[in-house]
Amino acid sequence: MIQSTAARVRRAAGFTLVELLVVLAILGLLAGLVGPRVLGQLDGAKSKTAAVQIKDLEQAAELFKLDVGRFPTTAEGLDALVNRVNVPGWNGPYLRKGLPADPWGNPYRYESPGRNGDIDIYSYGADNAPGGEGDRADIGNWK
Repeated sequence: MIQSTAARVRRAAGFTLVELLVVLAILGLLAGLVGPRVLGQLDGAKSKTAAVQIKDLEQAAELFKLDVGRFPTTAEGLDALVNRVNVPGWNGPYLRKGLPADPWGNPYRYESPGRNGDIDIYSYGADNAPGGEGDRADIGNWK
């Protein structure tokens, strides 16, 4: 009688191999279903982050224009918003945390005068090449 009780306790204390395989299979199915959706949300978040950063850069360029009387030239670039340029009225830096890279680690592009307005500030997206769709699409301040 004592041995049968001990044997029952040993059997109830752990999981069988079959039970572990079933749990692993269920976890694998869940990861397969949920994983792509989560990764899709990350790409959208990077595009939204780029749009917000471009708005901040555009506002900083507007402050530069208020002080200096013009937007930074294409040659001066966005660097003129954080590093002193030899122009009368410069009262920067106009960005508190320095010049950000886009969410994919590439520099933002800047043109003045822009093709779509006074200035163009844009990122080529994840592929760092013109055009594209989804997270590879160009993101800019053009209206």
